[in-house]
This record gives sequence, C-alpha cells and structure tokens, in this order.
Amino acid sequence: MGELLSNNEASVIGKVCQLPYLSHTHFEEEFYILSLEVPRLSDNSDEINIMISEKLYDIEDIEIGDVFKVSGQFRSYNNYSGIGNRLMLVLFAKEIEAVAASTLLDDSKPNSIHIKGYICKEPIYRTTPFGREITDLLVAVNRAYGKSDYLPCIAWGRNAKYSSKLSVGDMVEIWGRMQSREYQKRLENDEVITKKAFEISISRIDNIEE
Repeated sequence: MGELLSNNEASVIGKVCQLPYLSHTHFEEEFYILSLEVPRLSDNSDEINIMISEKLYDIEDIEIGDVFKVSGQFRSYNNYSGIGNRLMLVLFAKEIEAVAASTLLDDSKPNSIHIKGYICKEPIYRTTPFGREITDLLVAVNRAYGKSDYLPCIAWGRNAKYSSKLSVGDMVEIWGRMQSREYQKRLENDEVITKKAFEISISRIDNIEE
C-alpha cells in the first residue's frame, strides 16, 4: 500500500477562486470540488480542482480568496454529468491547511507532482509553428483496490524528443507540475466553444525498470 501512495504525490499552494460544490456522496461521506488559483513562476497561474472530503475540512469555513496548502494524489474520474470534459482530473486531498497569503510569495514550488506509471497510449510528437517540440503522453498510475488513474502529460524540448521514443507498456517516473490551459473546440454546427484541459507539465522523465 505504501508503494501505491508514493507512486502519486502532488501538492499545491493556491488561492480559492471558486467556492466548493458537491461532487458526489460515497458511503454517506460527501466529497466537494474546490478550485484553487496556483501561481506559476511567470505572471500566469493554473486553476487546479481539489477534491475534498467533508471529514477533512469544514467546507462552510472556506471563502473566496482564502489560501490553502494541499497535498494528495492527482486522480482521474469519468465525468458522467455531460458537462465539461469526459475525463475529470482533480487533486484528491489527503491533507489541507489554511496558510497565510504571504506563503504564495515565499514558497518556491507552489505546484509539484511526482508519479510512476506506464505509458498506455502511443506518444504523440509534434512541433509548433515556431519549431518548439512537444510530446503528449497518457500515463496509467496504479491506485489501491485495483484501480488506475489515467493522467495526460505534456513534454517540451529535450524531454519531448526523449518521450517520443517511448512505447506502450514502458514504465516511467515523472516530475513536474499540474497545469490548466484553455483551448477552443469547434462543434458540428460550427460553433466554437472554449474548454479547459488539465495535464502534467513534465520537467523530468525517466524510463525505469520494474
């Protein structure tokens, strides 16, 4: 069990940008989704969704602008609501604490993740119009009780070239950060809508032996 916990470790420090709403109830325990605005090293920020149990923190005490430090696991869930993406990616909170707003400025790594898993889809390598190399990966990370999380990852530059040579079934270890980005999707009636994608931005990746 300890190995399964250590193959998916994530933490963020961010400011509440959307109040919690009920996600689902499991064995009479309510789970809520809380959105945090997490700063990048640049002037931009990522909006990370946090899944939190009512038993972990008093939901009614959370207000817009509050700053929290959260650690847990980055998980994937099938979204059956028909709203948003089919695959919902959230940071499942195992620990959460309110911290001072100054922590956002003091902490050098407000967003970090480390996972071990298996390539479960052929890597997709491409270049941008400006010649920047990118590789998209889908990594399956084992979870307790025979479950797995399917986590989209994106590699840049040298990491992209290295990742493009990986094969389905290869075991990898990845360090990076969780990120959100907006993109546009054209519908059948030619209407264009803006959607949000969540993924792991890779800072380091290794192909490892089991």
